[in-house]
Amino acid sequence: MNDGYAVRAEGLEKRYGEKRALDGFDLAVRGGTVHGLLGPNGAGKTTAVRILSTLVRPAGGRATVAGLDVARQAREVRARIGLTGQYAAVDEVLTGRQNLEMFGRLFHLGGKRARERAVELLEQFDLTDAGDKGVDGYSGGMRRRLDLAASMILAPAVLFLDEPTTGLDPRSRGEVWESVRALVADGTTVLLTTQYLEEADKLASRITVIDQGRAIADDTPDGLKNLIGGDRIEVVVAERSEIPRVVKAVARVADGEPEADETELRVHAPVTDRVAALTDVARTLQDEGVRVEDIGLRRPSLDDVFLRLTGHRTEKEAAA
Repeated sequence: MNDGYAVRAEGLEKRYGEKRALDGFDLAVRGGTVHGLLGPNGAGKTTAVRILSTLVRPAGGRATVAGLDVARQAREVRARIGLTGQYAAVDEVLTGRQNLEMFGRLFHLGGKRARERAVELLEQFDLTDAGDKGVDGYSGGMRRRLDLAASMILAPAVLFLDEPTTGLDPRSRGEVWESVRALVADGTTVLLTTQYLEEADKLASRITVIDQGRAIADDTPDGLKNLIGGDRIEVVVAERSEIPRVVKAVARVADGEPEADETELRVHAPVTDRVAALTDVARTLQDEGVRVEDIGLRRPSLDDVFLRLTGHRTEKEAAA
């Protein structure tokens, strides 16, 4: 069941009372990659991670992590994984170095090796200068990086990241992304659950979309985007009265029927010859004196994919 995969799940099932959290969930994560797990709240993402990290036993199906059965070999699995939840689990009273030394002792490294490992991780996560400062003075990104460092005490083969950048500002999220990339470059496999579609797009080499406890799509980010078509030309006008003329201009170069959104004053349609289509429409609208607020080419986003597959946007995108 391994075959070069660091994580495999087949037909996982789990119920909480009348709620079916997982309903025949399948997953395959190749070693040494970041694999994204996307889904709306209640889709089963966290339940899947809890089963794969041996915190919860499945009601049905089978899963392996690092080639080990999560139900029959739970102790061995735990020795090979790391888990970082949505909120940092570090002690704010201690310094960064003291936190890592404490985790090292909890993992039975012994005093000397725990101190050595703390030094290694502070350097690896670019926290050496802040190592002897209290964590209560750390930024959100620094705390998250320290939390990731703590999950790497034993250099796990597989790291589960359950929405690791929730609540962080863009700069702090970027710092965490760089740390994750460095871990994968060193050979760690990462299973990332997130509702930030940009995060999955930037980090994951493959993405599984889960809804109502089942995997409903699995592909590369580009492959998922291709499910709903390729490039599109998009024009935003200043006045609603201009929309019919824009539709006519776009229809000449489009591969399909243009769509018009009168609320956003936007017309868009799929195109094949990207540059020629954009040039043609821009010249036509200029010649006709149409006031254009914006014009450009765009590829479908993961949010477009998510909307098409699940029927709604992620909670974070909807809130935005």
